[in-house]
Amino acid sequence: MNYGRTAAVCVTDISSCFTSRITRSDEDKEGSWDAWGAWSDCSRTCGGGASYSLRRCLNGRNCEGRNIRYKTCSSNDCPSDVGDFRAQQCSAYNDVKYQGHFYEWIPVYNDPTAPCALKCQALGKNLIVELAPKVLDGTRCNIESLDMCISGICQAVGCDRQLGSNAKEDNCGICAGDGSTCRLVRGQAKAHVSPEKNIHIHYLLAIFSNSPDEKPRCKKILSGSVVNVFSRAP
Repeated sequence: MNYGRTAAVCVTDISSCFTSRITRSDEDKEGSWDAWGAWSDCSRTCGGGASYSLRRCLNGRNCEGRNIRYKTCSSNDCPSDVGDFRAQQCSAYNDVKYQGHFYEWIPVYNDPTAPCALKCQALGKNLIVELAPKVLDGTRCNIESLDMCISGICQAVGCDRQLGSNAKEDNCGICAGDGSTCRLVRGQAKAHVSPEKNIHIHYLLAIFSNSPDEKPRCKKILSGSVVNVFSRAP
């Protein structure tokens, strides 16, 4: 099956690719489309990747709706010896000359202006270069969240590892939980000052255990004012 130019239609407005609800009017529009094709191989083997499926417009270019859809895949954690996905993409350019020289490239994380561009820094030098306009699908937008880049656009991923999900962990570390599985023990104000922007960031420090004999686990959670300490509710 040849999808030809139709494969680029949705990429220009990729936000429409992640809608799963189909209304009656949408079903009427679906009649102009061929069936969805098979899902592609996952872009990653672990750590969370993306897979896509295509379909062909039977009326040339006059179909309404999307011709590409995505889903998450390979959400299992990577082994400890597997390197960072963005770092792997930067290091792939180590054997490619840049302005006549070879460099060892390391990733630049959390770029607020272009989170899905492959920006890398030459090791030991004050040289940052955009080596590719888009990272590979499945690359994290930033190191603080599960949100991933797909076709160069940062897409939300919830704690349930589902694309487009808004599910968040509660203060007890439970995905989509209601906070009822742990209790507050004590509170203490703490702040971290960002040297770049002089911004005070406060945290919640969650401490919980399933039994008195279990070593407590700690977790930092962004907060607006104080650090609270929680323990697992009986």
